[in-house]
Parts: sequence; structure tokens; C-alpha cells
Amino acid sequence: MREKLLKQKNALRIKRKRRIRGKISGTPTKPRVSIFKSNRHLYAQAIDDVNGVTLCAVDGKKLGFKANIQSAKEVGKVFAETLKENKIETAVFDRNGYQYNGVVVAFADALRDNGIKL
Repeated sequence: MREKLLKQKNALRIKRKRRIRGKISGTPTKPRVSIFKSNRHLYAQAIDDVNGVTLCAVDGKKLGFKANIQSAKEVGKVFAETLKENKIETAVFDRNGYQYNGVVVAFADALRDNGIKL
């Protein structure tokens, strides 16, 4: 029963993800910042959809951070520095089908606090 519920929950997230991706797209000057969160870790990447390449990425697992609000702020801070090194000041935020609360909000706010316009 539990597996069925988890599959249904993930299927609904994928449905939301596709609906969101139909409306947003990244360019070389204004990439799409996509976030992925598992139960343990947080990952993010800046994607140029025109050329189909990842411009930069951050891995919360390699940095030693967990998937909680405080760690999301730290991962956002590190990712903002990485974006600035690649001369990216503005981006489009892709929440990847997740609800915009908790970890997702903390990550987005950390990017904004560190000078990235979303």
C-alpha cells in the first residue's frame, strides 16, 4: 500500500514539473535554476535550455549538507557564489514540481540574499 502511495505522489510531482517546464526556459544569459531535493540531500544546477547544457551545479551531498532549511540556506549561498563566478546575475527559478515552502523557499531566498535576481 505504501509503495502505491509513493508512486502516486511522485507521479503528481512529475505532472506539476511538466506543467511548470512548459512555461519557463533558460537562456545563456538568464539560465534556469533547477532544484532537486531528496529526503537527505539538496542539489541545484543552472541550465541553458537553448543549447542544452548545464552551466554550473552544486551538490549538497559533496558539501556535507543535509536537506533541511539551514543547510538549504548554505547551499544557496555556495550556489550564488558559483553563479557569480560564471558571471550570471539573473536566473529563472524552477522548483521542479515541489511545493514552494520550507527547503525550496530557503534556497530561493538564499540566492536572492546573495545577489542573484530570480
